[in-house]
Amino acid sequence: MTNFVVKTLANAAALAVAIWLLSGITLDDGSSTGRRALTLILVALVFGLVNLLVKPLVKLLSLPLFILTLGLFTLVVNALMLLLTSWLASKLDLSFHVDGFWTALLGGLIISIVSWAMNMVLPDKN
Repeated sequence: MTNFVVKTLANAAALAVAIWLLSGITLDDGSSTGRRALTLILVALVFGLVNLLVKPLVKLLSLPLFILTLGLFTLVVNALMLLLTSWLASKLDLSFHVDGFWTALLGGLIISIVSWAMNMVLPDKN
């Protein structure tokens, strides 16, 4: 349970950094800081579920592209997972939006770096 909470907090922090750095990634949940934080945590949960359920299947199906590009296709997959999270968030009435593929590509890169750093700092015990 602790591992799940740690990964969700790392995802939330990574998403917050991407929202802060890129104008094309927005979290427009109005008035209070608490409401924005709750929306950010819910988006982090959606992002975690997308990465848990969809990403392995996409990586398996695109394995030849991973080999051909020596792993750089991972950036494209991360961008697609961020776009899928944006689409699911809109369906769940969460105010998270990614403007386009290139923004998602930069956002995926930022999220990957920040998430890696957060997972290094935060404890990883079950």
